[in-house]
Amino acid sequence: MSESESKRGQRKSRVGEVISNKMTKTIVVRVERRFQHPKFKKVVTSYAKFYAHDEKETANVGDRVKIEETRPLSKTKSWRLVDVVEKAGEVAAVVV
Repeated sequence: MSESESKRGQRKSRVGEVISNKMTKTIVVRVERRFQHPKFKKVVTSYAKFYAHDEKETANVGDRVKIEETRPLSKTKSWRLVDVVEKAGEVAAVVV
């Protein structure tokens, strides 16, 4: 842990999949959370969407990325891209 990190405390980090990169320097990341339902004991999957800042625009749709909490950068954006964990395979374009 670096010196500056210990001063400001631990920041939350999540790993998720990029579902959109159409905005300038912004990606939308879907994070999956699995938990056991308290009453029915079935494993439930829930998802959350986070808007993250991607300064160099390196992430593409389908990539698994690591994001970290940061100060609010806009009304909805308070996360930033840390690393691209896994690149997506070739995604075929859908023609409608």
